[in-house]
Amino acid sequence: MTASHHGQPYQDDVVRPPGAPSPLGATWTPEGLNLAVRAPSADLVEACLWIAGEEVRIPLEARSHGVHHGFLPGIEVGTAYGLRAHGPWDPQSGLRFNPAKLLVDPYARAVHGEVRWSDVLMPGTPGDPGTPDDRDSAPSVPRSIVVDDAFDWGDDEPPETSWGETVVYEMHVKGYTKRHPLVPEALRGTYAGLAHPAAIDHLVSLGVTAVELLPVHQFVDEPPLSARGVHNYWGYSTLGFFAPHAAYAADSRPGAQVAEFKSMVRALHAAGLEVILDVVYNHTCEGGPDGPSLMFRGLGERDHYKLAPHSGTYVDTTGCGNTLDVGDLDVLRMVLDSLRYWVTEMHVDGFRFDLATALTRERMDVDDRSPFLAAVHQDPVLRQVKLIAEPWDVGPGGYRVGMFGSPWAEWNDTFRDDVRRFWLRGGTGREAPAEMGWRLTGSQDHFHGRSPAASVNFLTAHDGFTLRDLVSYDRKHNEANGEDNRDGTDNNNSWNHGVEGPTDDVAIQEARLRSIRALLATLLLSTGTPMIVMGDEMGRTQDGNNNAYNQDNEISWLDWTLTGEDADLLRWTTAILNARRVHPTLRQTEFFDGRPVAEGRPADLAWLNPDGTPLTDAEWNDPATDTLVMALSGELFTRDADGHPLRDDAFLIVLHRGDSPVDVVLPPTPYGDAYRRLLDTSASRPGTDLPTTKVGAKATVAPRSVALFRVEHD
Repeated sequence: MTASHHGQPYQDDVVRPPGAPSPLGATWTPEGLNLAVRAPSADLVEACLWIAGEEVRIPLEARSHGVHHGFLPGIEVGTAYGLRAHGPWDPQSGLRFNPAKLLVDPYARAVHGEVRWSDVLMPGTPGDPGTPDDRDSAPSVPRSIVVDDAFDWGDDEPPETSWGETVVYEMHVKGYTKRHPLVPEALRGTYAGLAHPAAIDHLVSLGVTAVELLPVHQFVDEPPLSARGVHNYWGYSTLGFFAPHAAYAADSRPGAQVAEFKSMVRALHAAGLEVILDVVYNHTCEGGPDGPSLMFRGLGERDHYKLAPHSGTYVDTTGCGNTLDVGDLDVLRMVLDSLRYWVTEMHVDGFRFDLATALTRERMDVDDRSPFLAAVHQDPVLRQVKLIAEPWDVGPGGYRVGMFGSPWAEWNDTFRDDVRRFWLRGGTGREAPAEMGWRLTGSQDHFHGRSPAASVNFLTAHDGFTLRDLVSYDRKHNEANGEDNRDGTDNNNSWNHGVEGPTDDVAIQEARLRSIRALLATLLLSTGTPMIVMGDEMGRTQDGNNNAYNQDNEISWLDWTLTGEDADLLRWTTAILNARRVHPTLRQTEFFDGRPVAEGRPADLAWLNPDGTPLTDAEWNDPATDTLVMALSGELFTRDADGHPLRDDAFLIVLHRGDSPVDVVLPPTPYGDAYRRLLDTSASRPGTDLPTTKVGAKATVAPRSVALFRVEHD
């Protein structure tokens, strides 16, 4: 067999077996490496190995159904490799094969090194992109790394927390511990740092049940960011769907990030925390047709990306230049292989899919029975884990909240918007509370026929204001991003409470904190699956930046130095989450219907005015309605062995957005003769041993606050 050395042929006298076309990627055994690469339009794919610092090219001469494969004896774990693909040059047909361009293996389990941006990465010649460029891109391309999947998981078991008990904590691997004083400096900002007891203790004591990690697939800095000397902090620019991002590993040895990631998952599981990955299968880092050749473009872009028929024009429903063609069955196979790999080999517990609508399109049209949805639905591995859709993209008909169906949960941005408008647009533009009824009770208007847990309720996310900034700024302040404050949304539904940004006015400071506590209570006491964003539980600010995607610095990193008010806010978040955990009434698994669960019982939910009378339709739709009173019977849909419904404590939840106190009549209930005020967000700290008030008496609820009352016997 003929191989080449620095592009020069030589005879190595090794007879290599053809290997197998499956599994795809580099599969290591003590005998050697099986390498299989899907490139159906390529004439030849070469394996490029770096041995003793020199590149050795070996053709993968066997071919099976578009997969080029071969077995390479004697290859060791840690060996760096890449690919070069030969084939037609026909850009109008979506073919830009150029063996001068080194490619990353799409199935690589680890990637080492950075992309060094220059025009040498482009498949076409500068100034004449219709002609292949013959410069070698290898010095500018990271290497794929051969890894051994073996790992001692010990007694690792997934927590398997039910959806009804799930509380999601969206976080950034680096940003969470980069400034953590109790994490050793060498581990800060890494997988090992997140696995440190000090990092985990905060999550456990807070009361969340799952961490949702911003993208940890290998990603790159886009050229404009690299040119400005800044970094892609969020990570939505994927280079490797099987490879954990190398820069998040404390151990910098090539391939060491794989075991470090597994150790992190094992540590989080041991603490009872699930691990959910934010994954980006809708596009890649290669951008539009004028972008670099790093992976799929060099292996046949028409075989991987959505292209308009007969033109080679890219279909872009992601806003990122390309859209992965998951409607193609082989591309779909890769996505499913990747997902199963992260579940079976990396032991993660679920996924949040970025711009998930893009994965359901057949060319341009959204298909509710797309191959992707059908495949996930029947997959025996994937249907067992948590699946969360970001149910929109930027293409036509791309907004699909409530339309993904079982077994999916979905980010519910109507919860975000309606709750913000209820609490934060006081004075002018006040919204009627009608939509709040749906949001507080699980958004049955969107998720009818499913479970309330399908609604992932959130007020903030990585993309947008933090909770503190939401009550401190009327406008975005993204100047640090270097885009003249043009980036980021202007539709924030925020309220600065009278002053833009930081202020020494004590009254405004207190009003902002009161709004934060009311917002947190609304989020965590609403039916559905709540999601908290890293740092919101203790007042993190981004100085008004609502698009900190390139702020890999103190703007985005969590500051663990807590002021007194930050510590109080943390106490509040923990207290509300504890109430939710202890009381099933506050985390219903079925939708309310306003009727008794069983004959002779009170209605599961009643909406009342402060005077105890039922809320009318006119009052629901009146912007002057400032107070919503929810009477929860505590009757659960869960039945005991005799078929009788189980019950928890009965509760009264009062949301009052008015600027003056309101007296609320505590309504009659068969379950007690008094109400104890468990939580009152008008206080700077959660109280203990709060007094009871007799049924029928009035309880005063402070302005712009949430109060939680439990029915008891006096």
